[in-house]
Amino acid sequence: MSTADAWSSKPATALLVLSDGSVIEGEGFGATGQSVGEVCFNTAMTGYQEILTDPSYAGQIITFTFPHIGNVGANDEDVETVNMTSQSGIRGCVLSARITDPANYRSAKHLDTWLKARGIAGISGVDTRALTALIREKGVPNAVIAHDPDGNFDIEALKAEAAAWPGLEGMDLAKEVSATQTHPWSEGTWEWDKGYPDRDSSEFKVIALDFGVKRNILRLLNDAGCDVTVVPADTPADAILEQNPDGVFLANGPGDPAATGTYAATTIKTLIDKGVPTFGICLGHQMMALALGGKTIKMHQGHHGANHPVKDNTTGKVEITSMNHGFAVDGTSLPDNVEETHVSLFDGSNCGLRVKDKPAFSVQYHPEASPGPRDSHYLFTRFTDMMRNART
Repeated sequence: MSTADAWSSKPATALLVLSDGSVIEGEGFGATGQSVGEVCFNTAMTGYQEILTDPSYAGQIITFTFPHIGNVGANDEDVETVNMTSQSGIRGCVLSARITDPANYRSAKHLDTWLKARGIAGISGVDTRALTALIREKGVPNAVIAHDPDGNFDIEALKAEAAAWPGLEGMDLAKEVSATQTHPWSEGTWEWDKGYPDRDSSEFKVIALDFGVKRNILRLLNDAGCDVTVVPADTPADAILEQNPDGVFLANGPGDPAATGTYAATTIKTLIDKGVPTFGICLGHQMMALALGGKTIKMHQGHHGANHPVKDNTTGKVEITSMNHGFAVDGTSLPDNVEETHVSLFDGSNCGLRVKDKPAFSVQYHPEASPGPRDSHYLFTRFTDMMRNART
């Protein structure tokens, strides 16, 4: 799968060793060392820094199908991780072309330098089309990514490590990327020549249950008039209800929802039963389904990209969405009081639900985008309308 590049006659300085024993050679960049994770592919053409800092990718090695990654550099504004101590949890990245020097006025540093600082190893010179085809055919593999500038690798040991890694099923990764302490959020969305200004939004008091929340979600909640307080993933329902919120937001996040649900589903069920307006995204959507009695399943290849068509059954409209998930809600497992509101037009998988007799809804995709289309921003208004109606 190696690309015939100018460096191809030199010893490989990076390897991607799959759990089936396949060895993919390439040129290393970013941090040195090795890491094990699940290999997925992302089809987005823009926003690689937001993708690399999305906590939902914890435990995964990202293969970018777009060949030119790093050409606009990196900066401190396009980071999506809220809990900076977690470094988002991504295990590595795989590229087709070598990273070029940045050419963008917002660039503050080279992507290679930025990755080194964050401890993320990468491999370039890979035929990412072939790797993507392999994932589509056989499903997401586990793998070890290794980078050594001298090209010294114990390939048999790397094969054994990749084969022994248990995979994401059964892993609760939300606690690894969640906030460790309660904290307020006042930052709004980006404005030209201003960055991310603080806004005094106080119409609604919202508690955000952090399973690995992205910054732009919190910014859009702020823009919508929400005074947001972020709380750790394992915060119990009583502690949330004591704050008397107008609504609760269930964040995105990584790992197996069934594992996180062992402690979070009970909390969410209590909040919904109490009639607290509740809105979930991604892992938060899966958590809501589990709280309502539904089930989740591991997907063959997952959905990762910014071009996924989803139909809103409540309006009949189709929106192009940004997605990042390897597990999905089993739509057939939802109880009678839950309506399936959104479906993927790629594979028919569940992408949204609504509780018929309570003010609660959720979606599988990322309506905040960053990166991705903004077709789904209306959902934040739907949440504030729900809180406003609950007051009356």
